[in-house]
Amino acid sequence: MAIAERGYMHWQGTLGTGRRPWRVIAGQAVRLAWKRKYFKLVLFGALVPAVVFLAGIYISERMEDFKEMFKGAESFLQTNPAYFQAYYGSSFLIFMMLMIMVGSGAGLISDDLRHNALPLYFSRPLRKRDYIGGKFASLAFFLLLLTLAPGVLFIMFKLIFSGSFKFLADYPWLPFSFVGWSVFLSSFFSLYTLLLSSLGRNRRYASIMILAVYFLSTVFFGIFYGIFREPAFCLLSIEMNLRQLSAAFMGAKPQFDVPWVYSFLVLSGIMLVSILVLRKKIRGTEVIR
Repeated sequence: MAIAERGYMHWQGTLGTGRRPWRVIAGQAVRLAWKRKYFKLVLFGALVPAVVFLAGIYISERMEDFKEMFKGAESFLQTNPAYFQAYYGSSFLIFMMLMIMVGSGAGLISDDLRHNALPLYFSRPLRKRDYIGGKFASLAFFLLLLTLAPGVLFIMFKLIFSGSFKFLADYPWLPFSFVGWSVFLSSFFSLYTLLLSSLGRNRRYASIMILAVYFLSTVFFGIFYGIFREPAFCLLSIEMNLRQLSAAFMGAKPQFDVPWVYSFLVLSGIMLVSILVLRKKIRGTEVIR
């Protein structure tokens, strides 16, 4: 009996890309982060301040019922820009966001480099910007849960508890400040995390770098500020720059008498460096089709 041999047939078609291929990468990264040990605990712990500030909004509208319990705290419970700056510029919130970046983003690129997975990504109809965008979106998702989502709830519950639109009439720009600061803060931490994740092939090394760069910048600020008492040294600290800029977005008084533009330039510079390094690190492994 004759044996017919059938070889490989060439595919006659056009290689195309999906409309949003980055969503697959982002969705997978979010699911993997959600399955990690202790990540849920850290995320829920980071949401506690939002619940506390929501309770503060309710109490501020029912101060007659709580005047004995919160005697002396009436000025803090006034829902003005300083009140929201206390949330968005708090060291605890920024630190919890940093911990979420360690848990969800330290291995986003370092694991791919370790396992040589980048050629597999780019052997498919996937562009470099889709790869970076997917990783970026997975981190921004968690960060927006801590910034934009509480901001929307703050405004909604303020209007509900007060029963009027006087709050928006007094501060019509505040909702835009919530959106602008949430987007900027999420973009900064996402790019900062991806930058340090791309510098090595070890997740633990990336985790240490994410924490070390952040805390060392604050240590250097503390040393120089303690010696020279010059407010401009706040520009050395990532945390201080974030707090300075958040005050500018919220329309509140900043902690240091330094123009917010300088903090914006410092943080924007870090973001620009992150983008350039990411493009260079990934370019060498992109597969040309």
